[in-house]
Amino acid sequence: SILLLFMLTNCSSDNNINTKNPYLPDYSVNLVLNLNLPAYVNLQYPSNAVYVNQAGAGIRGIIVFNAGSYYKAFDAACPNQALSNCSTMTINGIKAKCPCDDKEYSLFTGLGDAEYPMKEYRVEATGNQLRIYN
Repeated sequence: SILLLFMLTNCSSDNNINTKNPYLPDYSVNLVLNLNLPAYVNLQYPSNAVYVNQAGAGIRGIIVFNAGSYYKAFDAACPNQALSNCSTMTINGIKAKCPCDDKEYSLFTGLGDAEYPMKEYRVEATGNQLRIYN
């Protein structure tokens, strides 16, 4: 029971956020998205995702996903590939797909059938704005 208590007290909701991935560099991210703007209005509805590609949006842009009662944000760079001309993921429903190896990753968890999960960023929702940061 002491081991179980130790394991429970060391769990964190940020476990995936700082996973070191040798394929993906660390870039500073601090974006604010206004969900009332046409480019982001789909994020007001559950199970919708948008691709954000602007200055400061991670390595290859960021995929933002409305998971129902919360939002998720992941880098669009394929997590199990060296950066190349095919290593920007695309949105495929509730998954992201890497065109290099056809691996798919859940936009709810960032997990796929590969060694590394998607690179995750923190999301803070305030009214109709999302702050995405690391």
